[in-house]
This record gives sequence, C-alpha cells and structure tokens, in this order.
Amino acid sequence: MSGLMNHYIGIDIGTSGCKAVIFDESGNQISKAYREYDIISGNPGWAELDTDEVISGCFEVIREASSSVNPGTIRGIGISSQGEAFTLLDRNGKALCNALVSSDARANELIRPWVDEFGEERLYNITGHTPYPMFSLFKLLWVRRNMPEIWERAHRIMCFEDLLQCRLGITNPSMGWSLAGRTMLFDVIRHEWNGEILQRSGIQKEMMSIPLSSGSPAGIVESSIARSLNLPDNTFVVTGGHDQPCSGLGAGAIMPGVAVYTSGTVECITPAFSKPVMAGNLRESNLCTYDHVVPGMYATVAFSLTGGNILKWFRDEFGYEEKLLSEESGREAYELLIEKMPDEPSRLIVLPYFTPSGTPYFDVSVKGAILGLDLTVKREELIRALLEGVAFEMRLNLEILEQSGCPVNELRIMGGGARSLKHVQLKADVIGMPITVLDVTEAGCMGVAMLARSYHKKDPVEKIAGEWIKPLARIEPVRSDHYNLKFQQYKKLYPMLKTFY
Repeated sequence: MSGLMNHYIGIDIGTSGCKAVIFDESGNQISKAYREYDIISGNPGWAELDTDEVISGCFEVIREASSSVNPGTIRGIGISSQGEAFTLLDRNGKALCNALVSSDARANELIRPWVDEFGEERLYNITGHTPYPMFSLFKLLWVRRNMPEIWERAHRIMCFEDLLQCRLGITNPSMGWSLAGRTMLFDVIRHEWNGEILQRSGIQKEMMSIPLSSGSPAGIVESSIARSLNLPDNTFVVTGGHDQPCSGLGAGAIMPGVAVYTSGTVECITPAFSKPVMAGNLRESNLCTYDHVVPGMYATVAFSLTGGNILKWFRDEFGYEEKLLSEESGREAYELLIEKMPDEPSRLIVLPYFTPSGTPYFDVSVKGAILGLDLTVKREELIRALLEGVAFEMRLNLEILEQSGCPVNELRIMGGGARSLKHVQLKADVIGMPITVLDVTEAGCMGVAMLARSYHKKDPVEKIAGEWIKPLARIEPVRSDHYNLKFQQYKKLYPMLKTFY
C-alpha cells in the first residue's frame, strides 16, 4: 500500500444537499457523490432540515465516493459545514428536533430585548457579528422559550460539522473556529466560547463542542463505522469550519483584493484579511469579522440568502418541461433552464428577496419584487431577470466593501452557479468585474481536503493551495455600461419597497 497515492475526502454539508469529493495528493478530483434534501417550512419564516436525513446523506456520499478508489488509500477527512444550523441532542446523541438553518427567521422578535440588555457594540466586539435571527444564539433563545420540554432534555448542542464527527464515532467532537464564530456564542479574538453570552442564554459550556483552529486533529473514525463506509482503519478527521472560508481556501482567495464567490443556494463573497477588521462602516452594513480557515487569517462574508434557491423555485414552479427533459437526458434541469435564457439583458428588474435579505440590510420582513412585466415578457427573459437580481445584490455588497477600505478586484467563482459559463458571464456583466473560473467547482470540499493533507503531510495550506488550484477561464464583463445604469435604479428599489412592506 505504501506505493499507492494518498487520497483525502472533503465533505460539504450544505443547506440543500451534501457532497463528498475525493482528491489525490496533487489536488486532482477523483470521485464525487451528492445527495439533495429539502428544507422543511412548517410555518411562515421557519426553515428546518431533518437532521437524521442530512447525516444519512453524508454517510451515503462518503460510501459512494470512497467506493471508487483503491482500498486503504484514503488517509483523512475534512468537513465544511453550513453556518448557524444546529440540532439539540439528548444524552444518547439522538436528535430532539430538526436543525434550524440560516434562513429561519422565527427568533426575530427576541433579538432587540436581549441585545439592548447585553449591549450591541459589546456583542459585536466579542463575536464580530451584528444581531440577526439567522445566528444560532437567537434561535436557541427561541427554542428555550417556546420548546421547554425539548430544552430540558437537551444534553448537547451541535452544528453539522461536530455532529457528523460524533456520528463517525469521535467521542469528543470539535468544530473549526470559523464555524464556532457563526453561532454568535464565540469570542473571535480569544477563540473560546464566551462565558457571559452562554450564561445569559441559559447554555452550559459543556453542551458545546470543542472549538479548534481549522486543520487540527479531531479524531479517528471508529473502525466498524469506517468499514461500513469503505474507509480504512485509522482514517483521521481534521477540523474544517464554515463553508464560506473553506471555499475561500479551496479557491485560493487568500490574498488581498481577491475573494471567493460561492454561487450556491446562498450567494456569498468572502475576502480574507490578515487581521480582524472591526470597522464601524462594516458593522453598519452587517459585514462580520471572524476566523478564516487559513491559520492567522480572518474573513468577512457578504451574502444574499436568496441565491440558487431562486432558480430552484423557478424550476419547481415553472420548469416542468426541463424537469421532464432532465429525466430523459440525464442533464440537470438548471442547465437546461439557463441555456434557454436570452443573451441580451432583461427589460425587467428584480429585487431578489425571496427569503429574508442578507447583508447589508438584515431585513426579515422585506419581500421580493419583479418590476416591468407586460404581456410580451417570456418565461426565458424572467429566468435571466431573476439571476440578474441576485447578481445586483452581490454588486451592492462589493460596493460597500470598497467604500469600507476592503476593495475586491477579482472574484473566483465556485458552486453550482459556476457550472455554466453563460451564467458566469451574466454575473461578470452585472457586477462589472472579472470572474475567474477554476478547474474544480467544489471549492469547499477542496479547501477541507487541503486541511486534511496539510495535517497528514505537515505542509502549510498556503503551499498546497498554490499547487492544487488551477485557473480554467477568466470571464471579462462585456455589458458593463448597460448594467451600470441599471444598478443605480436597483439601489433605489429597497428603500422604496421597504415602506410598502
């Protein structure tokens, strides 16, 4: 076995699906598996995932991906996880409730009284985040108040990274600092759970997993579980973290002026900083500061909670033809929809708040809008308008970053939105900035696989990133003038419609 090439698994636990990707020691993608799951929304503003369905999906993708490589060559696993989502577990490790995910807004009314008592600026200086119902802190307050019978039985609180470790047989699960930061229970400077925030929230420190720097050893997959997943004995797991900085590492966006653009269910732009930036204008625009997965680095996240899910909505409601053709041809319905949209800019303008907004507004009540409809508008033009609206929202965030002294000059795109060069061209045109497409779309998986290789081979992740990451295409904007004018119109929509809603 010593002459065989080593392999590393990167797992990404997202909001709409989970995936496992295996990379060799040179960064080549060897195999991939994916499982989709649906968000459960029992009431307006609620968004949950069936925790056991998610973990079962993770086991399935690990088993499927690992079955295509030589036995014994897999050395380690890294886990990239969606932020904020958590599950309450009983003493036996059984889930007591569904996982509450980012777009769940049920805790909104609990925020202001708690923050006024604690101090908003103080909270920001500790956690690097401004209050919003997406964060675990406020969702936990809601559970404590509205589900007391579950709260009383809760023994542990786990995000998906540490929960998967637990289900892999690791007895003392941990999570990367960046994922801990997204709970808003974590001190991003001292790198520890904040005792006062925990106490005021009724949370015992022992309920939380161990926060560790990304790339730290978390444990070994239990041998019988490993065998059931086509893994060798002594397969190690390292801490990964929040999916956005994991993707930043996987895209090599770890230098000034370059940011990863993760185009998935949620649209995120993640630049890296060499030190924490607690600037007032970033705080006013709800742009956070927290740990990167690269040692010693920090990051911020500009994001829209409406991203690829707007195309999923269109597919499910209006894409019957493409869904049928997808089943017949094996091609994705999303790809078929994007192919049909026109190359010319849409006459419509879309405010893409089909979920609560992300940065800069953190508004849970605003709704989406489609303006300019008439009887000549075709379905294909509406598809383009929806995607333009999402891109305009990211342009707005980039403008704020530049005004805050954190300019971004190049985007490196990853995720489902990077699969179609036509879609990437739309984004480049709307944003007015070059977008680099890399030779792997699964940057989050690649980033945590780098962390696993770094631990195994004791090489700095920056060195591995330089070896693994290869640009595939650089897409330059070609319709900037048209979209520059339309962007000025776009910026007026939210202030006008906010008063209406």
